[in-house]
Amino acid sequence: MIKHVTTVDQSDRKVPYNLRQSGPTPVQMLISTRVRKSPYWHLSMEAGCWRATVYNRIYHPRGYVKPEDGGAMVEYEAIKNHVTMWNVAVERQIQVIGPDAEAFVDYVITRDATKISPMRARYIILCNHMGGVLNDPILLRLSKDEFWFSLSDSDVSFYLQGVNHDKRFNVEIDEIDVAPVQIQGPKSLALMKDLIGDQVDLDNMPFYGLAEAKVGSRDCVISQSGFSGEAGYEIYLRDATLYADDMWNAVLEAGKKHSLMVIAPAHHRRIQAGILSWGQDMDNQHNPFQ
Repeated sequence: MIKHVTTVDQSDRKVPYNLRQSGPTPVQMLISTRVRKSPYWHLSMEAGCWRATVYNRIYHPRGYVKPEDGGAMVEYEAIKNHVTMWNVAVERQIQVIGPDAEAFVDYVITRDATKISPMRARYIILCNHMGGVLNDPILLRLSKDEFWFSLSDSDVSFYLQGVNHDKRFNVEIDEIDVAPVQIQGPKSLALMKDLIGDQVDLDNMPFYGLAEAKVGSRDCVISQSGFSGEAGYEIYLRDATLYADDMWNAVLEAGKKHSLMVIAPAHHRRIQAGILSWGQDMDNQHNPFQ
């Protein structure tokens, strides 16, 4: 028998914050300006979204196929066998830009930012002073002096601004008008080739590689990455509040011959792939070794 040995004493573990809940929820969600609707919200509605949650203070589509029509398993089959598009604009993009961007990012994350080359991305972790996980975003390095934090579900923008309250680092920190979608599934490469042509050498694009391309004649950053464990890409649309329809509809058109389906983020698939979700599998009560 293999005995699992951990160097972290977990005897003081408590019930996680997100599990301190009780009672049924037979209510309707009120859609208002208190929570943001993403640039793709209306497009998700057109695609059949029938349920949603809130993530990063943005409405987050979480179901397109109703239970009587097969529900989440229909969406699961689509990502396993074909190709899917997810509205993940809830992944707010926090830009850190300026002469000290690398030094600042290196200060706040747990891995060596100096080893991340321009036009590359990495999975990262931010911890508080006790080692608790504050967020586990994807970090995109666009250039020597520009980084984007593609957030999971917590307010990292305020945290980063607070860390630099004394302006010791010469950087600007703010949320930018960039909204991603994910293209996930075994046919994602074929779809992306039809979508962007020879703008990017997708056959030789490394995992977490970045590239600039136009989708629907609009400026985007392409990343080979995703939240599914399947082959996949993310399309980060610049000026998303202006051009969401153009990019989204271009993907739909390119996806017709590949059986593209718009679905919700496939948590059943990411669990199979061993991908953690901040706020569900971990939060600031857990350190990276737990």
